[in-house]
Amino acid sequence: MKKEKVLELLVLLEQDARQTHDKLAMMLAVSKQEVEEAIAQLEKDKVILRYPALINWDKIQADEQVTAMIDVKVTPQRDKGFDDIAERIYRFPEVKSVYLMSGAYDLSVTIEGKTMREVAFFVSQKLATLDHVISTATHFILKTYKHDGVVYDQQDGDRRMVVSP
Repeated sequence: MKKEKVLELLVLLEQDARQTHDKLAMMLAVSKQEVEEAIAQLEKDKVILRYPALINWDKIQADEQVTAMIDVKVTPQRDKGFDDIAERIYRFPEVKSVYLMSGAYDLSVTIEGKTMREVAFFVSQKLATLDHVISTATHFILKTYKHDGVVYDQQDGDRRMVVSP
């Protein structure tokens, strides 16, 4: 399959990974076999890492879950940069994501816990005590409006302002 078609395939899978191979083939104007082979190769090459479902946990979760984004300033290590400290951080089970950032801080870490106290304990006892961590700033997520391009709690109906003469 041509590179442009592979990129289109990836976009389609990212939007909805539940689409059938037949439907993807039709949308891309290629054969089902080409789609199957391309997906198999993308999985083998670790381009496609997994097929996640995006769930609005606020609608279903009986137990409260706290999500926090933590800005972390670190001292990069000689010949290793930020990679070693990032690896040490992402190995904690509470950590959901770690990004190297430009700007005022170096790493952006997203974690989940049962309570704000549990998140605070993680930051103060596990994260801040790591060698090469200079400082942290914790931001608790209060409400999700949009995630991965999906708007949560989108209101149905006409949302235009009423204008009267």
